[in-house]
Amino acid sequence: MKQFLGKSPSGLLATQTLTGHVIRGAVAFALLYLAIGQQHASPVASLLAGLLALVTMRGCPVCWTIGLVETIQQRHWAQHAAPPRT
Repeated sequence: MKQFLGKSPSGLLATQTLTGHVIRGAVAFALLYLAIGQQHASPVASLLAGLLALVTMRGCPVCWTIGLVETIQQRHWAQHAAPPRT
């Protein structure tokens, strides 16, 4: 699970896999939806869900988006890296 959702060693906000990053985002946005939907019925649960969403995204939604771009960029560079010349 650490390989799947773990932080990438080369990116500031990137995840090791694109799938893991998208799953983290989906969980975070579901928690945000829950937090906004339940803010009047259960304010404490709403605050907890919002806090968990921020932890899951490793910051704000913009931070998650920057991490998504970093993850895609790392994947692109890994696939298109030039072979070493000898």
